[in-house]
Amino acid sequence: MSEEIVNKVAQSQLVTVDLETYYPTEDFAVFDLKPHLFMELILKEKEFRTALQNFDWSIYQNKVVAVTCTADAIIPMWAYMLVGSYLQPVATNIIFGDENTARQQLFVQRIEAIDTAPFVDKRIVVKGCGDIPIGEFAYLAITKKLMPVAKSIMYGEPCSTVPIFKRK
Repeated sequence: MSEEIVNKVAQSQLVTVDLETYYPTEDFAVFDLKPHLFMELILKEKEFRTALQNFDWSIYQNKVVAVTCTADAIIPMWAYMLVGSYLQPVATNIIFGDENTARQQLFVQRIEAIDTAPFVDKRIVVKGCGDIPIGEFAYLAITKKLMPVAKSIMYGEPCSTVPIFKRK
């Protein structure tokens, strides 16, 4: 009565995608324009330029920098360009927004850069649980990326999946 135990999950030829693999682990920093404004409210070009020239940009060396302005002020577009011109030589990446927005944008960029060749006509399971909280935006991005090539896409774990897409 001893029957051989068969691992049906291993035989199913499912390909698991773990989004944690693409989660940004770089050092992030925020550059806020607010402290460089007159009375933290008004951008005066001459003073703003002087403040940026005298600023120690090395603190952003090898970091992903989120550029934002937390003051309720009208900031001209050129001001962000000027900040970018100082950050570009030191930062690994510059993204507009707060740190969370920057992390999301970098995450989506990584998903969009995935080579889909290994996923052509495959049954894919996008892993649902893990140690890092993955936002909804990432699940939308991976679905958009893989749908054109996948045979099917499921969510969850190989032993318990929720069907998302199946090519007819």
